[in-house]
Amino acid sequence: MKLSKSQRSNLFFLLIIAILIIPQTRRPIQIFLNKGLALISPSVESKEKQTALKSYDWKLKNEDGKVFNFESTKGKVVFVNFWATWCPPCIAEMPSIQKLYVDYQDKVVFLFVTSDFYSEINPFLDKNEYSFKVFRPLDGSTGLFDVPSIPRTFLIDQNGNIVIDESGAANWNSDKVRATIDGLLK
Repeated sequence: MKLSKSQRSNLFFLLIIAILIIPQTRRPIQIFLNKGLALISPSVESKEKQTALKSYDWKLKNEDGKVFNFESTKGKVVFVNFWATWCPPCIAEMPSIQKLYVDYQDKVVFLFVTSDFYSEINPFLDKNEYSFKVFRPLDGSTGLFDVPSIPRTFLIDQNGNIVIDESGAANWNSDKVRATIDGLLK
């Protein structure tokens, strides 16, 4: 029995739908597609559109339960990334963030914030060989940042101005991001 072109197209379409419905195949496909989106550099806000933090009243805790007070970041360049281990766009952008972190960890304060439990976070970090530290919001609050979806990343200058506010996967290791950070560090 030979299939017509129309029947082959329909069969192919049904196969694609089936692959996307099955959880074991859906996630890798989503990550792959988001890696394509993560090739795009985030947008830098113009001076006129930058908003300034009104408060530094935000507390996070690390795996050991030690509290990190966001107040300690005043006067520093800060990179804040909201993410989760189950989020395909977050997973897609993590390799670029890790590369940025390796090169700037001594010059920029990096805060990786998630509500995931460390029982999920640590295996994820180990499996992917990520070296950054992860924080959880204290009392489930995101405090200063309105984060209705993830990933969401902020780059904040020494004066508390939000220079980059990016939702979705992006290439954080781009020349554009590095030049922006280098300009802030001068």
